Amino acid sequence: MNKNELVAAVADKSKLSKQDATGAVDAVFDALQEAMAKGDDVRLVGFGTFSVSHRAASKGRNPSTGAEVDIPARNVAKFTPGKGLKDAVNVEAAAPKAKGKAK
Repeated sequence: MNKNELVAAVADKSKLSKQDATGAVDAVFDALQEAMAKGDDVRLVGFGTFSVSHRAASKGRNPSTGAEVDIPARNVAKFTPGKGLKDAVNVEAAAPKAKGKAK
């Protein structure tokens, strides 16, 4: 699903116009980005947690030359799914599988 498909789904489920749904989706993305830029976690119960994780500086290798390269420290965005999302994604895995061949 891309952003346009997400906007269409939000518009359909909430009975908003596509223009209003675009504004709502953009506002959610902006709020997430602003909170994470400050280093805050965004917890959406049942869906998951967006957080910022710090990666320390490290050494790497250039695969073509084999030369050692310094990889700078940086902050990275991280998402941890919540129980509700995990359960929704694994609906098929929870259902028992039939044994034997179907006739």
